[in-house]
Amino acid sequence: MIQRRPTTTVKIGPLPLGNGAPIVVQSMTKVPTTEIDLCVRQVEDLVRAGCGLVRIAVPRQADTAAFARIVQKVSVPLIADIHFSPARAIEAIEGGAAKIRLNPGNIKSREDIHRIIDAAKAHNVAIRIGVNEASIRDLTQEPVPLEERVDLMLAEMRQYVQLFEDCGFDRVVLSAKTSDALRTIKVNRRIAEAFRYPIHLGLTHAGLPEAARIPSAVALGTLLAEGIGDTIRVSAAGDPVIETHMAVEILLALGLRERRRPELVVCPTCGRTEIDVVKLARQVEEALRKIEKPCRVAVMGCVVNGPGEAADADFAICAAKDKAYFYRNGQRIATVPEAQLIPRLLEALASL
Repeated sequence: MIQRRPTTTVKIGPLPLGNGAPIVVQSMTKVPTTEIDLCVRQVEDLVRAGCGLVRIAVPRQADTAAFARIVQKVSVPLIADIHFSPARAIEAIEGGAAKIRLNPGNIKSREDIHRIIDAAKAHNVAIRIGVNEASIRDLTQEPVPLEERVDLMLAEMRQYVQLFEDCGFDRVVLSAKTSDALRTIKVNRRIAEAFRYPIHLGLTHAGLPEAARIPSAVALGTLLAEGIGDTIRVSAAGDPVIETHMAVEILLALGLRERRRPELVVCPTCGRTEIDVVKLARQVEEALRKIEKPCRVAVMGCVVNGPGEAADADFAICAAKDKAYFYRNGQRIATVPEAQLIPRLLEALASL
């Protein structure tokens, strides 16, 4: 099992974060906040997909007013994403945000930051101190060399954390994001060494889903395997439900989330196969959509390596020409004609 990094515990509404609590998947709505019903539906979709926290942008006063109404219509804690306005931060806090995401570098006045902290204290609201690689760059100056950016992000984080601690505020979550997988790993390792607050992990603007999948899995998976990270988001353009599914899959792959639905294992196929394994696997995948129980089902393309490789599956199909050998918990129980494989599998799954 992965040994999680010890941290403080931060409550996000009723949800504990850090110090061994389950890692929380979060995402962000991608519809106008003022479209309240549409926003609520997207929050509900994200919760069904596996989110425990949802972030909503509130750049204008109309958005914070809508945010306060959305809070009343959903069961999941909501995070208000603050841009440059301390007024929006305070409105969101007073409107029911469980947490706000703040990049103090975008709010230059310490007096304004103190006002936000005071409001968060009064309403028991957590604050994520978010440092993005893009925000440390002054576009009027020469670009910060790549090799210096991790040090600069860490220095900024130290400065902000000290500011919050000087105000006696410790309901803090930290995040440092870049669009580069290696720098994301490096900066979060450094932050984990320097602080004991929970860490939110993410690879920022990772791309379209097909491009974001692998870099996000590499960056987040590496850190999670080292015990770093208490909440995660995969950032991908488009439908946020897709990025949520990717985040959940990362946690499942590392054993950091309990599987509640079937897992399908499929061999890569080779020259020994005498059946269309991919077609069969797609049929099995479709059949498994109807199943709400955790189990492992294997589809193997031959009887040479298949039985051994599928021995840990609850059910396995090891295919031969026009038929397959059907296994349960590593024991062969039947030879089934190809046309009867899916009905036989569904019958077996019903017995779980």
